[in-house]
Amino acid sequence: MKRDVAIVGAGYVGLPLARTFADAGRLALLVDVDAERVAQLNAGESYIEDVPGEVLKPLVDAGLIAATTDYDELRATDAILVALPTPLSRQREPDLRILVSAAAEIASRLRKGHLVVLESTTYPGTTREQVQPILERGSGLKAGPDFHLAFSPERVDPGREDWTTKNVPKVVGGIDEASTAAAAALYATAIEQVHPVSSPEAAELTKLLENIFRSVNIALVNELAQLCDRMDIDVWEVIEAAATKPFGFMSFQPGPGLGGHCIPIDPFYLTWKAREFGFYTEFIELAGKVNESMPYFCRSLVSQAMNHTLQRSLSGSKIIVLGVAYKPDISDTRESPAIKLIQLLANAGANVSYHDPHVPSFAEHELEMSSVALEPADYDCVVVVTDHSGIDYDALVDDARLVVDLRNATGTNGRRSDKVWKL
Repeated sequence: MKRDVAIVGAGYVGLPLARTFADAGRLALLVDVDAERVAQLNAGESYIEDVPGEVLKPLVDAGLIAATTDYDELRATDAILVALPTPLSRQREPDLRILVSAAAEIASRLRKGHLVVLESTTYPGTTREQVQPILERGSGLKAGPDFHLAFSPERVDPGREDWTTKNVPKVVGGIDEASTAAAAALYATAIEQVHPVSSPEAAELTKLLENIFRSVNIALVNELAQLCDRMDIDVWEVIEAAATKPFGFMSFQPGPGLGGHCIPIDPFYLTWKAREFGFYTEFIELAGKVNESMPYFCRSLVSQAMNHTLQRSLSGSKIIVLGVAYKPDISDTRESPAIKLIQLLANAGANVSYHDPHVPSFAEHELEMSSVALEPADYDCVVVVTDHSGIDYDALVDDARLVVDLRNATGTNGRRSDKVWKL
């Protein structure tokens, strides 16, 4: 069956994108190497919270969304969008192996007139320097004259309902004007606003700037939180007061570290690429250091709270971490600072459990754990790492022996309680 658009990668970016095209009446094909995931999709079963099963199944039943493991089906599509992971190596350098492998698969199915758009977050130059040569070598075609090639950064914020794939403006930059125009025309059929830029490099850097902006500002308030701890000033009160200024201030909040696929990782793409030009992004790297140090600071804060309030050390204590998702009300644990904090507490000798209504279990970084019931009185300390909205924090404070609140989830009641320590 001929499809309007194929999306390689059926994850947090690919599935919402397919849903957006399907809602607009476009026939979308999801291509993924995970056969189990493909079977789920074709049964109308979703594993992505932003596209619940009750939304996905009617689209599948109507033939608007289908999934496959067979790259050969790309031949019958008009456009191929690539939404695959681009992680960092252990040395914090870009690891493009998944993307390169997929590009080779696409190349052998490429035909004249195809449109290929990369959506995976990466460093400036990836589309032109990495993807384009693979597509050209494998297909015998030339980007520009024979097929269109562009970059359009994903801007997914999992769990949000106000800003979605459909209404967040789509930045598009092609290797030539015709490629930009072709990609913009495709996205305009399903997305409310498209913003063309002059090149894929400009589009690639746009995504990095958006997330580096957040990283740097979060690092600022994280550093301020550490200073406020020494000065015995409530950093949350200071931020709330500053936020009353109607101009010149944007409110960012401190926390135990950064999570998700984008903000903790994107700055390193740019710092790595910048070295090729003999340039060192010291400001950006400093922000990364501050944010990466926060789990260690939070571990020390838990230790201090235990010593001062319960006269106990971490060793041998029972601690429950509340929330392991990287942000509230979702199940995504990618780069979650909670997992790092659990490791640090366990290494200090604590007996650590976790409760998360959205994450029944996880296996990451040599940790395999399952969520337990939230029984605060059974533990020496409750550490609030992710402020899920379904938790009764007033009751939590009443029942717990000690709460270390890293997200200001306990609010003003937490400020009044001697049992609550805040970041």
